[in-house]
Amino acid sequence: MDKMNRRDFLGLGAAGAGFLATTALGMTPATASAKPIEYGPAVTLPDAQVPALTGDVLQHVEKLPIRKDVDVLVAGGGVAGVAAALAAKRAGKDVLLLEKTTLLGGLATIGLINYFEPLCNGRGKQVIFGMCEEFLRLSMKVGFNTLPKEWENGEPKEPTNKRYTNRYSPQIFALQLTDLLHREGVQLLFDCIASTPVMEGGHCKGVIVDSKSGREFIPAKIVIDTTGDCDILYRAGVPTRQGGNFFTYWAKAITLESCRKAAEAGNIRYAFGGRNGGTAALSGKGHPEGMPLFTGTTVDNVTDYLLKNQLLMLQKLSKEDPKSREVITLPTMCQFRETRCIIGDHVFVDTDCYKHYDTSIAAICDFTRRDRVYEVPYGALCKAGYDNLLTGGRSASAEGFGWDVLRVIPPAIVTGEAAGYAASVAIDRKKPVAEIPVGELQKILVGANAPVHFDDSLIPSKKEENK
Repeated sequence: MDKMNRRDFLGLGAAGAGFLATTALGMTPATASAKPIEYGPAVTLPDAQVPALTGDVLQHVEKLPIRKDVDVLVAGGGVAGVAAALAAKRAGKDVLLLEKTTLLGGLATIGLINYFEPLCNGRGKQVIFGMCEEFLRLSMKVGFNTLPKEWENGEPKEPTNKRYTNRYSPQIFALQLTDLLHREGVQLLFDCIASTPVMEGGHCKGVIVDSKSGREFIPAKIVIDTTGDCDILYRAGVPTRQGGNFFTYWAKAITLESCRKAAEAGNIRYAFGGRNGGTAALSGKGHPEGMPLFTGTTVDNVTDYLLKNQLLMLQKLSKEDPKSREVITLPTMCQFRETRCIIGDHVFVDTDCYKHYDTSIAAICDFTRRDRVYEVPYGALCKAGYDNLLTGGRSASAEGFGWDVLRVIPPAIVTGEAAGYAASVAIDRKKPVAEIPVGELQKILVGANAPVHFDDSLIPSKKEENK
């Protein structure tokens, strides 16, 4: 395809030269009547014709330039997206990762949740490996860390209650993720929003993106949605579950006292503390009475969350001595945990604990309770009927406390990794993603030091559990 053709107009028909996009203005995906944008046959209108606005519907024709097609397009550059892109690239595929901000890592970096939750069972036995451990070790190389000494050289020889965790520099880790993908040949587009999947039945032909270059179309064989909010899969028509989020918002801050403590200890990590807007706990304790939970899936709801929290934080700061502290970093994304996930071919729930699955693609553990280990079936990453769409991270299929278990950094990374390798298998076998030979995917993961099953020796007796 020559340069002129690559900049040609997108045609969804056999010989189309444009497309008709019907969008609902003033309606959000959360409203019951809202549906994904539908694309019809090519339509040509005079260039000067004004789009027709009738009621709350705008009928608008656009001719979009087409970027070079890719094997795997990953929408969202959080840790799940980075893992998915890296896995697909390591499997030999042409990969493009889209990130709507200017840094990689998502909640783990710009969201200031700079903490690797436990990779172990709470008794000195490692459960999660693969890219999760690779990323954890990477986070320690340039910035500060809080890795327990018991885990410095891998799994301890003796049982320990110290869990395999690490707190790190979010800004430096973001730079390290960029360096990692750049070195391994993953294509990146920053400040680029994956806005709309172009669907033909249950097949996604590619994604419309918005960036400084304008609106463009990127064709792809497989699309992996790691937006964290299931934006692309929701708009593609994949069934989803809406979550709710508490009133929580915090920033990184330093004080004269914390700087003094860091200087005395010779360790910069002691300089960092926090300042809050909302202070609700993960359990919901502290959420203001009568305040609705935040969905995080409409622009109005996101804005409401940010206004309430930022103004409250400023109010609190105004009562402090301005010479005694400084807010050094505000989160540049909402600190939502559960916005939207798919309802996949398997729904991960807390009662999956201690169960084995033939189709498991990851062994994980609970970040709050010792002993509890799980396997994540491949069906949590896809939905039959959508032949080239996958997800990973906090938008993987789950409900109840299972969603809490699956959404945090370590499971997000290993499910993203599995999605990336699954995309490669689907392309190689020319199979819909829901029909790939999972055994082949499992062999790839195990070969990448990412076990898909936990050992039964980790299952405690009823008497021992959580003690």
